[in-house]
Amino acid sequence: MHLPTLSRLLPLSGALAAAALLTACGAMAPAKPMFSQNSLPATIQVPAGNQVALETVGAGDITYECRDKANAAGQTEWVFVGPNAVLRDRSGKAVGKYYGPPATWESNDGSKLTATQLAVAPAGAGNLPLQLVKANPAMGQGAMTGVTYIQRVALQGGVAPADACTPANKGERKTVKYQADYIFWKAA
Repeated sequence: MHLPTLSRLLPLSGALAAAALLTACGAMAPAKPMFSQNSLPATIQVPAGNQVALETVGAGDITYECRDKANAAGQTEWVFVGPNAVLRDRSGKAVGKYYGPPATWESNDGSKLTATQLAVAPAGAGNLPLQLVKANPAMGQGAMTGVTYIQRVALQGGVAPADACTPANKGERKTVKYQADYIFWKAA
């Protein structure tokens, strides 16, 4: 009598275990895909052999100054002075800042780096261009240690002010709002 009862319970316990496993898997958050650079111009894509280490959204201000135009006596133009932005991870938590000059990305852990621009590409009217920079060695140990490249993508705003820049207001500074994703890459 014990054998038939046990044989009826085994399929039932297997079914319960499978149901519990499926329920647990269904409750797990789906893995968020890493940043894809497939839609970016080839000049902005990071070389093979690197992988995404950190994705951030930078939001803040870009400062411009009305200055003499280079090699154009008597003419003036708005010149990029530097950024001042907070870097947040994809969940919205502040993880660092971006400021300059020189352009510096700094993690809340104190590690920071500068970089050399390799390429830019248009990002649409009214937006700063897409950008690829090669990172210089990081100062300090932390999140910026080992970063090889930084991409600036998903831009909103940041271009020079529409206000007139004339010899009469030379030296005047203006700030404009902007937002961009900064994708940090490290060697794979």
